[in-house]
Amino acid sequence: MKTMERELGIKAEVIKKALSVSIEAHKSPGKPCLVEGKIPNSPSQVVVAFPGSWSLTDWFAGDSEAKPFGETKIDTKKFRSLKSISKDVDAVVNEAFMARFLRILDDGSGTFRAEVTKAVKKKNQIVFAGHSSGGPIAIYATVWFLEEYGRSNETQTSRPLCLTFGSPLTADCTFCHAVQREGWSDCFVHFVTKHDIVPRILLAPRSSTTELLQEIPPFFNPHHKADEAKVALLFGNVMKTASCVASQAACALTESKHTLFDTMSRFIKLSPYRPCGMYVFCTETGRLVVVKNPDAVLQLLFYSLQIESETVLQDTAVASLKAHWTYKDTLEKRLAMHTVVCLENLPELPLSSDNTTNIGATLSDLSLCIPARLCLRAAGVLEKQKVNNQNTIVPKKETIKTALKALSDYRTTSENDGMGMGYYDAFKMQKEEEDFKVNVKRLELAALWDEIIEMIRQEQLPDKFEVDEEWVELGTQFRRLVEPIDIANYYRHLKNEDAGPYMTKGRPRRYQYPQRWREHAEQLEKDSSGESCFWAEVEELNAITNKKPWKEIEYRVLTLEKNLRKWDDKKEVEKDVFLEKSTLVKWWHTLPDNHKANSCIKELIRS
Repeated sequence: MKTMERELGIKAEVIKKALSVSIEAHKSPGKPCLVEGKIPNSPSQVVVAFPGSWSLTDWFAGDSEAKPFGETKIDTKKFRSLKSISKDVDAVVNEAFMARFLRILDDGSGTFRAEVTKAVKKKNQIVFAGHSSGGPIAIYATVWFLEEYGRSNETQTSRPLCLTFGSPLTADCTFCHAVQREGWSDCFVHFVTKHDIVPRILLAPRSSTTELLQEIPPFFNPHHKADEAKVALLFGNVMKTASCVASQAACALTESKHTLFDTMSRFIKLSPYRPCGMYVFCTETGRLVVVKNPDAVLQLLFYSLQIESETVLQDTAVASLKAHWTYKDTLEKRLAMHTVVCLENLPELPLSSDNTTNIGATLSDLSLCIPARLCLRAAGVLEKQKVNNQNTIVPKKETIKTALKALSDYRTTSENDGMGMGYYDAFKMQKEEEDFKVNVKRLELAALWDEIIEMIRQEQLPDKFEVDEEWVELGTQFRRLVEPIDIANYYRHLKNEDAGPYMTKGRPRRYQYPQRWREHAEQLEKDSSGESCFWAEVEELNAITNKKPWKEIEYRVLTLEKNLRKWDDKKEVEKDVFLEKSTLVKWWHTLPDNHKANSCIKELIRS
């Protein structure tokens, strides 16, 4: 039998300690966190657990109509990785939970930061943990740590672990995409009992969840007697909304249309929250089921808590609230049984209810019907297809490199032909046969990159593609060699007069996306890597310099010159930019004499 340590690299003692400290943290809600460093057989690990809260203001923030799920965009100044790089879309999180974490982070006592610093100095691995609504705080703390310490070259630290137990969903698909892209997914492990309603509860809006949230705390007392009819009604409302979320996601997985859901989505806003990281489902028979595919996890969260009939609705509803308080006993028993199953090879999952195999029995333990199994298969097929798509474009690297070599040779020839202008102006004039051949190469490269960019836009490539070092470097070379002649072509044909400036109206995604890849990879400021597109600003300034007062354009000129100097110092622009007959130099000579005398690029200008 497989163990949790063998499957996920986590000792059972660590999991049990993380859970016990997380539950203990609930008893001290006034403390920012609870720290425990004494873990049996794991002296190099320390648990930092966060208390939960049942206050509605700690679950939901903002206007209920504008933010029915209490959602907000992440602060990318604190969490700069939590976004889609190419699309430049920030992740969405739960505002109230994030606010709680930030209060803990900036707590006047400095407890949390002090404990983290102490663990880092001792080279201990930190296990951020949380039960219930302490889980989201642990998730945000883990990402903060990965941003703060994981990228630092100053301190060598162990990657943290995040262990949550019955945590609600509090981050969107962009958050999940970013975590997977950065290679952080294996840091997050979420334990969910099959019947616990809390991990599903924020798939419904606050209008459906606020009353149910108040019904859950009393079930900490196993003898609590609730209004079963009321609990069943509230439970049913949550699961109906969860059904809509799961069904819409399933339609996306299978690329099928569902008229009802398309119509509903125009009037009903669905939850933005999605699973992130690895999930471990605890079944009644003792199995711990590990699922790493987030699309599959979402389907499991819905289908594993299905109601067989209306006659068992009340019993299921009550059981789902009780289950939230049974993690300690449940996990201790499951971990002792060493029955750990990882749902892998999702496209091949059996559809029949054959319980003679380990996988078949596991799917039955999770109460997965045929539609549920088909959804899991679809999640696996999509994941596999993304890898296949990446494999299809790998051979195109050599085609791209060959074409870029031809453009590089063209650039060198243009610089050395004695005409006093670089390849930008040579291409713009289109006087030689070689210019025509280069234009063909430009179009071929554009077609290749447009195909790749469209795959990214349609989310048809693995999340890690955007940070693949070879593609980032190739994208940078492509931008620097091809975008200048794309700009030359744009202004040669006076497209700016019809469509507007290149940078606001004409710049293709095939240059925007690779620029963002590089800025992310090198942790540069947004839009700072504009060395491939400055020619567009030169063209725009060239058109207005003699038409507008100097004071109106001075700042733009100074900014351009400052950037050119920076890019030249870093060898990110070639010397042909400053040849005496280039568009840049001819325009620069029209500027006021007193400005030129103090210009930061005056010694770069060849004249």
